[in-house]
Amino acid sequence: MIIPFEEGRLVASQIPGARFVPLDSRNHVPVDTEQAWQQMTETLRGFLPTPPRSVGTVFDELTAREGEVLRLVAQGLDNQAIASRLKISDKTVRNHVSIIFSKLGVSSRAQAVAFARDAGI
Repeated sequence: MIIPFEEGRLVASQIPGARFVPLDSRNHVPVDTEQAWQQMTETLRGFLPTPPRSVGTVFDELTAREGEVLRLVAQGLDNQAIASRLKISDKTVRNHVSIIFSKLGVSSRAQAVAFARDAGI
């Protein structure tokens, strides 16, 4: 949609956190060979939220043991039950869970379970 310059200012003023950025271009939408293209993309990157990492990418970062622990967390097992099942200490399970939370970017078991569910675990 093409709107007059001053209307662009008005539109930007109605969007929370937005600002009107005039671009030096002969085109309504700059092309990637123009300097205005770089300014436009940098401005958009600064305005738009950072996309979340994909579930697959995050799970690729888990070790085999961490994946195993996450599956058991997703089944509702507590640390003691996981330790017993895997024949490791409670402290080792706590360490694994802490690392998993960090890698997944979550802060609770419920969030980790939801993450695992979304990944099909």
